Amino acid sequence: MPQTSARTVKIPGPDHPITLERNPRRVVVTAGGRVVADTREALTLREAAYPGVHYIPRKDVDMALLEPTANATYCPYKGDCSYYSIAAGGVRSVNAVWSYEAPFEAVGAIKDHVAFYPDRIDSILETP
Repeated sequence: MPQTSARTVKIPGPDHPITLERNPRRVVVTAGGRVVADTREALTLREAAYPGVHYIPRKDVDMALLEPTANATYCPYKGDCSYYSIAAGGVRSVNAVWSYEAPFEAVGAIKDHVAFYPDRIDSILETP
């Protein structure tokens, strides 16, 4: 398997499938009573048995509401992950948002997108 800085890089496959598809619906994210994101260009990433996750283009996110944090994680399928808090959401919204700044090729489409933990924000609504 390929290695990156002594970290294993895994390729999605039958044992750990990852699919990405454009979400045809409007996706609106709110936190602390504020609209944080509003898009018709969300990507839905489905990974193995996990629930689907909406990745929203940064251009459709009010990035001024997000504060970078020191939190960082690594996924062998997607790469290094950075986090943001939403000040308007208070303590509940600490590290509520994540992003893969330089995702691995298999999920390259999520570059310049962010995702939200549903339990750390007010809502993620999908409408036609």
